[in-house]
Amino acid sequence: MASRRVSSLLARSFMPSSSSLLSLRGMNRGVQRYSNHAVENTITPPVKVEHTQLLIGGKFVDAASGKTFPTLDPRNGEVIAQVAEGDVEDVNRAVAAARKAFDEGPWPRMTAYERSKILFRFADLIEKHNDEIAALETWDNGKPFEQAAKIEVPMLARVFRYYAGWADKIHGMTVPGDGPYHVQTLHEPIGVAGQIIPWNFPLLMLSWKLGPALACGNTLVLKTAEQTPLSALLVSRLLHEAGLPDGVVNIVSGFGATAGAALASHMDVDKVAFTGSTDVGKIILDLASKSNLKSVTLELGGKSPFIVCEDADVDQAVELAHFALFFNQGQCCCAGSRTFVHERVYDEFVEKAKARAVKRAVGDPFKSGIEQGPQIDSEQFNKILKYIKHGVDAGATLQAGGDRFGSKGYYIQPTVFSDVKDDMLIATDEIFGPVQTILKFKDLDEVIARANNSKYGLAAGVFTQNLDTANRLMRALRVGTVWINCFDVLDATIPFGGYKMSGIGREKGLYSLSHYLQVKAVVTSLKNPAWL
Repeated sequence: MASRRVSSLLARSFMPSSSSLLSLRGMNRGVQRYSNHAVENTITPPVKVEHTQLLIGGKFVDAASGKTFPTLDPRNGEVIAQVAEGDVEDVNRAVAAARKAFDEGPWPRMTAYERSKILFRFADLIEKHNDEIAALETWDNGKPFEQAAKIEVPMLARVFRYYAGWADKIHGMTVPGDGPYHVQTLHEPIGVAGQIIPWNFPLLMLSWKLGPALACGNTLVLKTAEQTPLSALLVSRLLHEAGLPDGVVNIVSGFGATAGAALASHMDVDKVAFTGSTDVGKIILDLASKSNLKSVTLELGGKSPFIVCEDADVDQAVELAHFALFFNQGQCCCAGSRTFVHERVYDEFVEKAKARAVKRAVGDPFKSGIEQGPQIDSEQFNKILKYIKHGVDAGATLQAGGDRFGSKGYYIQPTVFSDVKDDMLIATDEIFGPVQTILKFKDLDEVIARANNSKYGLAAGVFTQNLDTANRLMRALRVGTVWINCFDVLDATIPFGGYKMSGIGREKGLYSLSHYLQVKAVVTSLKNPAWL
Protein backbone atom coordinates (compact mmCIF):
# COMPACT_ATOMS: atom_id res chain seq x y z
CA MET A 1 0.00 0.00 0.00
CA ALA A 2 3.00 2.31 0.48
CA SER A 3 3.06 3.21 -3.18
CA ARG A 4 -0.62 4.05 -3.38
CA ARG A 5 -2.02 7.48 -2.66
CA VAL A 6 -4.14 6.72 0.38
CA SER A 7 -6.51 9.65 0.05
CA SER A 8 -7.57 8.44 -3.38
CA LEU A 9 -8.84 5.25 -1.77
CA LEU A 10 -11.00 7.15 0.67
CA ALA A 11 -12.23 10.03 -1.43
CA ARG A 12 -14.74 10.02 -4.22
CA SER A 13 -14.36 12.63 -6.91
CA PHE A 14 -15.70 13.26 -10.38
CA MET A 15 -14.76 15.61 -13.14
CA PRO A 16 -18.19 16.51 -14.50
CA SER A 17 -18.86 15.13 -17.97
CA SER A 18 -21.74 13.89 -20.06
CA SER A 19 -20.90 10.22 -19.44
CA SER A 20 -23.26 8.18 -17.33
CA LEU A 21 -22.07 6.09 -14.40
CA LEU A 22 -25.37 4.41 -13.61
CA SER A 23 -28.27 2.91 -15.51
CA LEU A 24 -31.04 3.42 -13.02
CA ARG A 25 -33.91 4.73 -15.11
CA GLY A 26 -37.23 2.97 -15.01
CA MET A 27 -37.40 2.48 -11.24
CA ASN A 28 -40.93 2.42 -9.87
CA ARG A 29 -42.03 5.41 -7.90
CA GLY A 30 -43.00 5.07 -4.26
CA VAL A 31 -41.21 3.66 -1.26
CA GLN A 32 -38.53 1.14 -2.16
CA ARG A 33 -38.09 -1.49 0.56
CA TYR A 34 -35.55 -4.17 1.27
CA SER A 35 -36.17 -7.82 1.88
CA ASN A 36 -36.13 -8.14 5.65
CA HIS A 37 -34.31 -11.45 5.82
CA ALA A 38 -32.02 -12.34 8.70
CA VAL A 39 -28.41 -11.27 8.32
CA GLU A 40 -26.28 -14.29 7.48
CA ASN A 41 -24.32 -16.13 10.14
CA THR A 42 -21.41 -14.02 11.29
CA ILE A 43 -17.95 -14.76 9.95
CA THR A 44 -15.30 -15.60 12.54
CA PRO A 45 -12.82 -12.69 12.63
CA PRO A 46 -9.26 -13.65 11.58
CA VAL A 47 -7.68 -12.06 14.65
CA LYS A 48 -7.31 -12.66 18.39
CA VAL A 49 -7.75 -10.08 21.13
CA GLU A 50 -4.42 -9.85 22.92
CA HIS A 51 -4.63 -6.61 24.89
CA THR A 52 -7.50 -5.60 27.17
CA GLN A 53 -5.64 -3.81 29.96
CA LEU A 54 -4.70 -0.16 30.38
CA LEU A 55 -1.33 1.05 29.09
CA ILE A 56 0.38 3.08 31.81
CA GLY A 57 4.08 3.81 32.04
CA GLY A 58 4.93 1.38 29.26
CA LYS A 59 3.15 -1.59 30.86
CA PHE A 60 -0.27 -3.17 30.39
CA VAL A 61 -1.97 -3.10 33.77
CA ASP A 62 -5.39 -3.74 35.28
CA ALA A 63 -7.60 -0.87 36.38
CA ALA A 64 -6.96 0.17 39.99
CA SER A 65 -10.49 -0.87 40.88
CA GLY A 66 -10.19 -4.20 39.12
CA LYS A 67 -13.34 -3.36 37.14
CA THR A 68 -13.88 -4.33 33.52
CA PHE A 69 -16.58 -3.63 30.95
CA PRO A 70 -17.64 -5.55 27.85
CA THR A 71 -16.88 -4.42 24.33
CA LEU A 72 -19.51 -5.77 21.94
CA ASP A 73 -19.59 -7.09 18.39
CA PRO A 74 -22.08 -4.80 16.59
CA ARG A 75 -22.91 -7.60 14.16
CA ASN A 76 -24.78 -9.51 16.86
CA GLY A 77 -24.42 -7.71 20.20
CA GLU A 78 -22.24 -10.47 21.64
CA VAL A 79 -19.28 -9.78 23.94
CA ILE A 80 -15.89 -9.70 22.23
CA ALA A 81 -13.85 -9.19 25.40
CA GLN A 82 -13.87 -7.70 28.86
CA VAL A 83 -11.73 -4.55 28.93
CA ALA A 84 -10.19 -2.78 31.92
CA GLU A 85 -12.43 0.09 33.06
CA GLY A 86 -10.27 3.06 33.87
CA ASP A 87 -11.55 5.79 36.17
CA VAL A 88 -10.18 8.77 38.11
CA GLU A 89 -7.40 6.83 39.86
CA ASP A 90 -6.22 5.32 36.59
CA VAL A 91 -6.19 8.72 34.90
CA ASN A 92 -4.12 10.01 37.79
CA ARG A 93 -1.64 7.15 37.33
CA ALA A 94 -1.49 7.71 33.57
CA VAL A 95 -0.97 11.47 33.90
CA ALA A 96 1.77 10.90 36.50
CA ALA A 97 3.52 8.53 34.08
CA ALA A 98 3.23 11.04 31.24
CA ARG A 99 4.47 13.87 33.45
CA LYS A 100 7.48 11.85 34.57
CA ALA A 101 8.26 10.94 30.95
CA PHE A 102 8.09 14.60 29.97
CA ASP A 103 9.97 16.08 32.93
CA GLU A 104 12.60 13.36 33.33
CA GLY A 105 12.46 11.06 30.32
CA PRO A 106 14.35 11.05 27.04
CA TRP A 107 11.49 11.84 24.62
CA PRO A 108 11.53 15.68 24.66
CA ARG A 109 15.33 15.62 25.09
CA MET A 110 16.28 13.35 22.22
CA THR A 111 16.97 14.98 18.88
CA ALA A 112 14.00 15.61 16.67
CA TYR A 113 15.61 13.34 14.09
CA GLU A 114 15.66 10.46 16.59
CA ARG A 115 11.99 11.04 17.35
CA SER A 116 11.20 11.00 13.64
CA LYS A 117 12.98 7.66 13.18
CA ILE A 118 10.80 6.07 15.87
CA LEU A 119 7.65 7.36 14.17
CA PHE A 120 8.85 6.11 10.78
CA ARG A 121 9.53 2.66 12.27
CA PHE A 122 6.05 2.70 13.79
CA ALA A 123 4.53 3.39 10.36
CA ASP A 124 6.47 0.44 8.95
CA LEU A 125 5.09 -1.83 11.68
CA ILE A 126 1.56 -0.65 10.96
CA GLU A 127 1.96 -1.74 7.35
CA LYS A 128 3.43 -5.07 8.43
CA HIS A 129 0.40 -5.77 10.64
CA ASN A 130 -2.14 -4.15 8.29
CA ASP A 131 -4.69 -6.97 8.10
CA GLU A 132 -4.49 -7.84 11.80
CA ILE A 133 -5.17 -4.23 12.78
CA ALA A 134 -7.96 -3.90 10.22
CA ALA A 135 -9.67 -7.10 11.38
CA LEU A 136 -9.68 -5.95 14.99
CA GLU A 137 -11.06 -2.55 13.95
CA THR A 138 -13.85 -4.18 11.95
CA TRP A 139 -14.74 -6.62 14.73
CA ASP A 140 -14.99 -3.90 17.38
CA ASN A 141 -16.54 -1.18 15.19
CA GLY A 142 -18.56 -2.91 12.46
CA LYS A 143 -17.07 -1.05 9.48
CA PRO A 144 -16.37 -3.11 6.34
CA PHE A 145 -13.07 -4.98 6.54
CA GLU A 146 -12.16 -3.86 3.03
CA GLN A 147 -12.59 -0.24 4.12
CA ALA A 148 -10.42 -0.76 7.19
CA ALA A 149 -7.73 -2.76 5.39
CA LYS A 150 -7.50 -0.80 2.16
CA ILE A 151 -8.26 2.72 3.36
CA GLU A 152 -7.99 3.37 7.07
CA VAL A 153 -4.97 1.36 8.21
CA PRO A 154 -2.85 2.58 5.24
CA MET A 155 -3.95 6.11 6.07
CA LEU A 156 -2.92 5.50 9.69
CA ALA A 157 0.60 4.76 8.48
CA ARG A 158 0.51 7.76 6.12
CA VAL A 159 -0.41 10.19 8.92
CA PHE A 160 2.43 9.00 11.15
CA ARG A 161 4.90 9.26 8.27
CA TYR A 162 3.69 12.79 7.62
CA TYR A 163 4.30 13.85 11.22
CA ALA A 164 7.57 11.93 11.40
CA GLY A 165 8.69 14.18 8.56
CA TRP A 166 7.70 17.28 10.51
CA ALA A 167 9.56 16.36 13.72
CA ASP A 168 12.92 17.88 12.72
CA LYS A 169 11.41 20.87 10.91
CA ILE A 170 9.79 22.54 13.92
CA HIS A 171 11.76 25.61 14.95
CA GLY A 172 11.49 29.21 16.01
CA MET A 173 12.70 32.40 14.38
CA THR A 174 15.08 35.28 14.86
CA VAL A 175 13.17 38.54 14.70
CA PRO A 176 14.31 42.19 14.63
CA GLY A 177 13.88 44.33 17.74
CA ASP A 178 13.63 48.11 18.04
CA GLY A 179 16.98 48.46 19.77
CA PRO A 180 20.24 46.67 20.64
CA TYR A 181 18.64 43.29 21.32
CA HIS A 182 18.89 39.79 19.96
CA VAL A 183 15.32 38.50 19.75
CA GLN A 184 14.43 34.89 19.06
CA THR A 185 11.41 32.66 19.46
CA LEU A 186 11.47 29.07 20.70
CA HIS A 187 8.80 26.53 19.81
CA GLU A 188 8.55 24.26 22.81
CA PRO A 189 6.41 21.18 23.44
CA ILE A 190 3.35 22.06 25.46
CA GLY A 191 3.85 19.22 27.95
CA VAL A 192 1.32 16.54 28.85
CA ALA A 193 -1.60 16.29 26.44
CA GLY A 194 -4.91 14.65 27.24
CA GLN A 195 -6.63 13.24 24.17
CA ILE A 196 -10.14 11.79 23.85
CA ILE A 197 -11.13 9.99 20.65
CA PRO A 198 -14.50 8.79 19.28
CA TRP A 199 -15.72 5.39 18.12
CA ASN A 200 -16.45 6.04 14.44
CA PHE A 201 -12.83 6.16 13.24
CA PRO A 202 -10.82 4.89 16.24
CA LEU A 203 -7.49 4.45 14.47
CA LEU A 204 -7.62 7.52 12.24
CA MET A 205 -8.57 9.73 15.18
CA LEU A 206 -5.73 8.20 17.17
CA SER A 207 -3.31 9.19 14.41
CA TRP A 208 -4.71 12.72 14.14
CA LYS A 209 -4.12 13.15 17.87
CA LEU A 210 -0.87 11.26 18.50
CA GLY A 211 0.92 12.32 15.32
CA PRO A 212 1.33 16.07 15.95
CA ALA A 213 1.66 15.65 19.72
CA LEU A 214 4.57 13.21 19.40
CA ALA A 215 6.27 15.10 16.57
CA CYS A 216 6.40 18.17 18.82
CA GLY A 217 7.98 16.22 21.70
CA ASN A 218 4.98 15.94 24.03
CA THR A 219 3.83 13.07 26.18
CA LEU A 220 0.18 12.12 26.44
CA VAL A 221 -2.74 10.21 27.89
CA LEU A 222 -5.27 8.94 25.35
CA LYS A 223 -8.78 7.91 26.37
CA THR A 224 -10.44 5.59 23.89
CA ALA A 225 -14.17 5.40 23.25
CA GLU A 226 -15.83 2.79 25.43
CA GLN A 227 -17.42 1.25 22.33
CA THR A 228 -14.08 0.67 20.54
CA PRO A 229 -11.14 0.23 22.92
CA LEU A 230 -9.27 -2.64 21.24
CA SER A 231 -7.37 -1.32 18.21
CA ALA A 232 -5.61 1.48 20.11
CA LEU A 233 -4.19 -1.04 22.56
CA LEU A 234 -2.88 -3.18 19.70
CA VAL A 235 -1.12 -0.35 17.89
CA SER A 236 0.30 0.99 21.17
CA ARG A 237 2.25 -2.26 21.44
CA LEU A 238 3.70 -1.56 18.01
CA LEU A 239 4.68 1.94 19.13
CA HIS A 240 6.84 0.46 21.83
CA GLU A 241 8.28 -2.10 19.43
CA ALA A 242 9.33 0.88 17.33
CA GLY A 243 11.32 2.26 20.28
CA LEU A 244 8.96 4.70 22.00
CA PRO A 245 10.16 5.31 25.58
CA ASP A 246 7.93 4.16 28.44
CA GLY A 247 5.34 6.65 29.64
CA VAL A 248 5.27 8.78 26.50
CA VAL A 249 1.94 7.33 25.37
CA ASN A 250 -0.53 6.07 27.97
CA ILE A 251 -3.93 4.64 27.06
CA VAL A 252 -6.95 4.50 29.35
CA SER A 253 -10.13 2.74 28.31
CA GLY A 254 -13.24 3.78 30.18
CA PHE A 255 -16.30 6.00 30.16
CA GLY A 256 -16.64 9.68 29.45
CA ALA A 257 -18.31 10.66 32.72
CA THR A 258 -15.44 9.18 34.74
CA ALA A 259 -12.19 8.77 32.81
CA GLY A 260 -12.94 11.46 30.23
CA ALA A 261 -14.01 14.04 32.77
CA ALA A 262 -11.00 13.27 34.96
CA LEU A 263 -8.65 13.84 32.04
CA ALA A 264 -10.27 17.09 30.90
CA SER A 265 -10.24 18.53 34.43
CA HIS A 266 -6.83 17.24 35.53
CA MET A 267 -4.61 19.96 36.95
CA ASP A 268 -1.41 18.38 35.57
CA VAL A 269 -2.63 18.09 31.98
CA ASP A 270 -1.43 21.01 29.85
CA LYS A 271 -3.66 20.53 26.83
CA VAL A 272 -6.77 18.54 25.93
CA ALA A 273 -7.97 17.53 22.46
CA PHE A 274 -11.40 16.01 21.93
CA THR A 275 -13.29 14.62 18.96
CA GLY A 276 -16.98 13.84 19.43
CA SER A 277 -20.37 15.45 19.79
CA THR A 278 -20.89 19.18 20.25
CA ASP A 279 -22.73 18.64 23.54
CA VAL A 280 -19.81 16.74 25.05
CA GLY A 281 -17.37 19.24 23.56
CA LYS A 282 -19.04 21.96 25.61
CA ILE A 283 -18.51 19.87 28.74
CA ILE A 284 -14.84 19.36 27.90
CA LEU A 285 -14.37 23.11 27.39
CA ASP A 286 -16.10 23.84 30.69
CA LEU A 287 -13.98 21.31 32.62
CA ALA A 288 -10.79 22.66 31.09
CA SER A 289 -11.66 26.25 31.98
CA LYS A 290 -12.67 25.42 35.55
CA SER A 291 -9.47 23.48 36.24
CA ASN A 292 -6.18 24.95 35.03
CA LEU A 293 -7.41 26.78 31.91
CA LYS A 294 -5.63 24.24 29.73
CA SER A 295 -5.47 24.69 25.98
CA VAL A 296 -8.37 23.00 24.14
CA THR A 297 -8.96 21.83 20.59
CA LEU A 298 -12.33 20.39 19.62
CA GLU A 299 -13.46 18.58 16.47
CA LEU A 300 -17.22 18.29 16.86
CA GLY A 301 -20.46 17.62 15.04
CA GLY A 302 -21.68 18.59 11.62
CA LYS A 303 -24.70 18.77 9.33
CA SER A 304 -22.84 19.31 6.11
CA PRO A 305 -24.62 20.52 2.96
CA PHE A 306 -23.98 18.73 -0.32
CA ILE A 307 -25.08 21.08 -3.11
CA VAL A 308 -26.00 19.68 -6.52
CA CYS A 309 -26.23 22.56 -9.01
CA GLU A 310 -28.46 22.73 -12.06
CA ASP A 311 -25.62 21.96 -14.49
CA ALA A 312 -24.72 18.71 -12.73
CA ASP A 313 -24.36 15.35 -14.43
CA VAL A 314 -27.08 13.71 -12.36
CA ASP A 315 -25.68 10.18 -12.49
CA GLN A 316 -22.33 11.33 -11.18
CA ALA A 317 -23.92 13.63 -8.60
CA VAL A 318 -26.07 10.78 -7.27
CA GLU A 319 -23.06 8.52 -6.82
CA LEU A 320 -20.98 11.17 -5.08
CA ALA A 321 -23.85 12.29 -2.83
CA HIS A 322 -24.48 8.65 -1.93
CA PHE A 323 -20.85 8.22 -0.90
CA ALA A 324 -20.85 11.53 0.98
CA LEU A 325 -23.71 10.37 3.20
CA PHE A 326 -23.53 6.58 3.48
CA PHE A 327 -19.76 6.11 3.88
CA ASN A 328 -18.91 4.41 7.19
CA GLN A 329 -22.60 3.61 7.83
CA GLY A 330 -23.31 7.35 7.85
CA GLN A 331 -21.27 7.60 11.05
CA CYS A 332 -19.09 10.45 9.88
CA CYS A 333 -18.98 13.94 11.37
CA CYS A 334 -18.55 15.56 7.96
CA ALA A 335 -21.16 13.42 6.16
CA GLY A 336 -23.05 15.25 3.42
CA SER A 337 -26.25 14.90 5.38
CA ARG A 338 -28.22 17.76 3.79
CA THR A 339 -28.41 17.06 0.06
CA PHE A 340 -29.54 20.27 -1.66
CA VAL A 341 -30.57 19.63 -5.27
CA HIS A 342 -31.54 22.26 -7.84
CA GLU A 343 -35.20 22.11 -8.79
CA ARG A 344 -34.37 21.51 -12.47
CA VAL A 345 -32.80 18.11 -11.73
CA TYR A 346 -34.53 17.32 -8.42
CA ASP A 347 -37.01 14.66 -9.52
CA GLU A 348 -34.47 12.75 -11.58
CA PHE A 349 -31.97 12.94 -8.74
CA VAL A 350 -34.47 11.58 -6.19
CA GLU A 351 -35.36 8.58 -8.35
CA LYS A 352 -31.73 7.69 -8.93
CA ALA A 353 -30.73 8.30 -5.32
CA LYS A 354 -33.47 5.90 -4.24
CA ALA A 355 -32.29 3.28 -6.69
CA ARG A 356 -28.66 3.62 -5.59
CA ALA A 357 -29.60 3.22 -1.93
CA VAL A 358 -31.51 0.03 -2.66
CA LYS A 359 -28.46 -1.38 -4.45
CA ARG A 360 -26.19 -0.74 -1.47
CA ALA A 361 -24.73 -4.01 -0.18
CA VAL A 362 -25.49 -4.38 3.53
CA GLY A 363 -24.26 -7.30 5.60
CA ASP A 364 -21.46 -8.85 7.64
CA PRO A 365 -18.55 -6.43 7.27
CA PHE A 366 -16.06 -9.30 6.96
CA LYS A 367 -17.76 -10.46 3.74
CA SER A 368 -16.19 -9.31 0.49
CA GLY A 369 -18.13 -6.67 -1.42
CA ILE A 370 -20.09 -5.36 1.57
CA GLU A 371 -20.50 -1.58 1.53
CA GLN A 372 -22.32 -1.15 4.84
CA GLY A 373 -22.00 -2.98 8.12
CA PRO A 374 -23.94 -2.48 11.36
CA GLN A 375 -24.22 0.72 13.37
CA ILE A 376 -21.93 0.88 16.39
CA ASP A 377 -24.35 -0.14 19.16
CA SER A 378 -27.97 -0.37 20.28
CA GLU A 379 -28.05 3.26 21.45
CA GLN A 380 -27.04 4.61 18.04
CA PHE A 381 -29.28 2.06 16.29
CA ASN A 382 -32.35 3.17 18.23
CA LYS A 383 -31.50 6.85 17.84
CA ILE A 384 -31.38 6.53 14.06
CA LEU A 385 -34.69 4.69 13.90
CA LYS A 386 -36.29 7.44 16.01
CA TYR A 387 -35.06 10.08 13.57
CA ILE A 388 -36.49 8.09 10.68
CA LYS A 389 -39.86 8.05 12.46
CA HIS A 390 -39.54 11.81 13.03
CA GLY A 391 -39.02 12.28 9.30
CA VAL A 392 -42.11 10.27 8.39
CA ASP A 393 -44.23 12.00 11.03
CA ALA A 394 -43.06 15.44 9.86
CA GLY A 395 -44.28 14.77 6.32
CA ALA A 396 -41.07 13.99 4.44
CA THR A 397 -41.48 11.35 1.73
CA LEU A 398 -39.77 8.07 2.58
CA GLN A 399 -38.32 6.87 -0.72
CA ALA A 400 -36.25 3.90 0.46
CA GLY A 401 -35.42 1.99 3.60
CA GLY A 402 -36.78 3.18 6.90
CA ASP A 403 -36.32 0.05 9.01
CA ARG A 404 -33.78 -2.31 10.49
CA PHE A 405 -32.00 -4.74 8.19
CA GLY A 406 -32.24 -8.36 9.26
CA SER A 407 -33.21 -9.65 12.66
CA LYS A 408 -29.99 -9.44 14.67
CA GLY A 409 -27.23 -6.94 15.18
CA TYR A 410 -27.48 -3.20 14.59
CA TYR A 411 -28.01 -3.06 10.83
CA ILE A 412 -30.22 -0.35 9.32
CA GLN A 413 -31.49 -0.15 5.77
CA PRO A 414 -30.00 2.67 3.69
CA THR A 415 -32.75 5.27 3.94
CA VAL A 416 -33.68 8.12 1.59
CA PHE A 417 -36.11 10.98 2.26
CA SER A 418 -37.32 13.52 -0.29
CA ASP A 419 -39.55 16.60 0.16
CA VAL A 420 -37.52 17.50 3.25
CA LYS A 421 -38.01 20.94 4.80
CA ASP A 422 -35.30 22.91 6.58
CA ASP A 423 -37.05 22.88 9.97
CA MET A 424 -37.51 19.09 10.15
CA LEU A 425 -35.35 17.33 12.73
CA ILE A 426 -33.86 15.12 10.02
CA ALA A 427 -32.58 18.32 8.36
CA THR A 428 -31.29 20.09 11.48
CA ASP A 429 -29.89 17.37 13.76
CA GLU A 430 -26.80 15.24 13.32
CA ILE A 431 -28.35 11.79 12.83
CA PHE A 432 -25.01 9.98 12.41
CA GLY A 433 -26.52 7.17 10.39
CA PRO A 434 -27.48 5.98 6.88
CA VAL A 435 -30.28 8.51 6.32
CA GLN A 436 -30.11 10.75 3.24
CA THR A 437 -32.30 13.87 3.25
CA ILE A 438 -32.89 15.54 -0.11
CA LEU A 439 -33.97 19.19 -0.23
CA LYS A 440 -34.93 21.32 -3.26
CA PHE A 441 -33.56 24.80 -4.06
CA LYS A 442 -34.11 27.40 -6.80
CA ASP A 443 -30.97 29.55 -7.00
CA LEU A 444 -27.56 30.17 -5.43
CA ASP A 445 -28.64 33.00 -3.13
CA GLU A 446 -31.27 30.75 -1.63
CA VAL A 447 -29.07 27.69 -1.17
CA ILE A 448 -26.22 29.72 0.35
CA ALA A 449 -28.54 31.16 2.98
CA ARG A 450 -30.12 27.79 3.75
CA ALA A 451 -26.82 25.91 3.82
CA ASN A 452 -25.37 28.44 6.28
CA ASN A 453 -28.49 28.38 8.46
CA SER A 454 -27.10 25.76 10.82
CA LYS A 455 -25.32 25.78 14.14
CA TYR A 456 -22.69 23.59 12.51
CA GLY A 457 -19.97 24.52 10.04
CA LEU A 458 -17.73 21.52 9.53
CA ALA A 459 -17.76 20.81 5.79
CA ALA A 460 -19.66 21.12 2.52
CA GLY A 461 -19.74 19.52 -0.91
CA VAL A 462 -20.37 21.31 -4.19
CA PHE A 463 -21.14 19.56 -7.47
CA THR A 464 -21.01 21.83 -10.53
CA GLN A 465 -19.32 22.23 -13.93
CA ASN A 466 -19.24 26.03 -13.61
CA LEU A 467 -16.05 27.54 -12.22
CA ASP A 468 -17.76 30.80 -11.27
CA THR A 469 -20.41 28.88 -9.32
CA ALA A 470 -17.76 26.84 -7.55
CA ASN A 471 -15.76 29.95 -6.63
CA ARG A 472 -18.81 31.73 -5.30
CA LEU A 473 -19.93 28.82 -3.15
CA MET A 474 -16.48 28.01 -1.75
CA ARG A 475 -16.22 31.53 -0.34
CA ALA A 476 -19.82 31.91 0.77
CA LEU A 477 -20.18 28.69 2.75
CA ARG A 478 -19.28 29.08 6.43
CA VAL A 479 -17.48 25.78 6.88
CA GLY A 480 -13.97 24.52 7.51
CA THR A 481 -13.69 22.38 4.36
CA VAL A 482 -15.35 22.67 0.95
CA TRP A 483 -15.02 19.75 -1.46
CA ILE A 484 -15.74 20.62 -5.09
CA ASN A 485 -16.70 17.67 -7.31
CA CYS A 486 -15.25 15.35 -4.69
CA PHE A 487 -15.87 14.43 -1.07
CA ASP A 488 -13.97 13.12 1.95
CA VAL A 489 -10.55 13.94 0.53
CA LEU A 490 -8.73 13.73 3.85
CA ASP A 491 -5.01 13.75 3.11
CA ALA A 492 -2.66 13.98 6.07
CA THR A 493 -1.57 17.37 4.69
CA ILE A 494 -5.05 18.95 4.64
CA PRO A 495 -6.23 20.76 7.80
CA PHE A 496 -9.59 19.65 9.14
CA GLY A 497 -11.89 21.44 11.54
CA GLY A 498 -15.00 23.53 11.71
CA TYR A 499 -16.65 26.90 12.05
CA LYS A 500 -19.31 27.73 14.64
CA MET A 501 -20.30 24.78 16.87
CA SER A 502 -18.31 22.30 14.84
CA GLY A 503 -15.22 22.94 16.89
CA ILE A 504 -12.11 24.92 17.78
CA GLY A 505 -8.77 24.55 16.01
CA ARG A 506 -7.58 22.28 13.21
CA GLU A 507 -6.32 18.72 12.97
CA LYS A 508 -3.92 17.31 10.37
CA GLY A 509 -1.55 19.34 8.28
CA LEU A 510 0.83 22.07 9.37
CA TYR A 511 -1.85 23.91 11.34
CA SER A 512 -2.27 21.10 13.86
CA LEU A 513 1.29 21.45 15.15
CA SER A 514 0.61 24.84 16.71
CA HIS A 515 -1.86 23.27 19.14
CA TYR A 516 0.94 21.21 20.69
CA LEU A 517 3.56 23.95 20.97
CA GLN A 518 4.25 26.90 23.21
CA VAL A 519 5.93 29.95 21.70
CA LYS A 520 8.55 31.58 23.93
CA ALA A 521 10.16 34.92 23.14
CA VAL A 522 13.77 35.34 24.30
CA VAL A 523 15.29 38.84 24.34
CA THR A 524 19.03 39.32 24.99
CA SER A 525 20.66 42.72 25.41
CA LEU A 526 23.55 43.37 23.04
CA LYS A 527 26.61 45.48 23.78
CA ASN A 528 28.17 47.32 20.85
CA PRO A 529 26.54 45.11 18.19
CA ALA A 530 28.14 45.17 14.73
CA TRP A 531 24.65 45.37 13.20
CA LEU A 532 20.99 45.27 14.14
